[in-house]
Amino acid sequence: MAAVETEERTVQATAKFVRISPRKARLVTDNIRGRSVPEARTILAFTERAAAIEVEKVLRSAVANAESNPELHWNGDNLVVAAVFVDEGPTLKRWRARARGRVARIHKRTCHITIQVAQVASAPAPEAAAEKPKRAPRKKKTEETTS
Repeated sequence: MAAVETEERTVQATAKFVRISPRKARLVTDNIRGRSVPEARTILAFTERAAAIEVEKVLRSAVANAESNPELHWNGDNLVVAAVFVDEGPTLKRWRARARGRVARIHKRTCHITIQVAQVASAPAPEAAAEKPKRAPRKKKTEETTS
């Protein structure tokens, strides 16, 4: 029996050489993975970390890429963040003078932020969820049955 694969179309945006440590950017991107675009924008708006500004720019770009694609007729409010990943970019190496003629290394890390958005799969009708049968209430144990 052949397995039938449903091809999920995604649109992505990437910001390269962002001057934020990848570890710090991953803390922000973990909060929006799998969420709808309006919900992700709200989360990023109230996140106090500096990486949230850069991630929000990439999210805005990914939504704009999806809306402007002529093959896809996607609305920005019906999109979900399908995948978010932060890759490590090149590290800028700098030096700082220290006591007795020594130096200390300073690593200014960069990252590449990629966000993929996809269209929301059709959700089941709300009436179907309401028709779910309820479980019968449990009977209370009496003293005679426990003895």
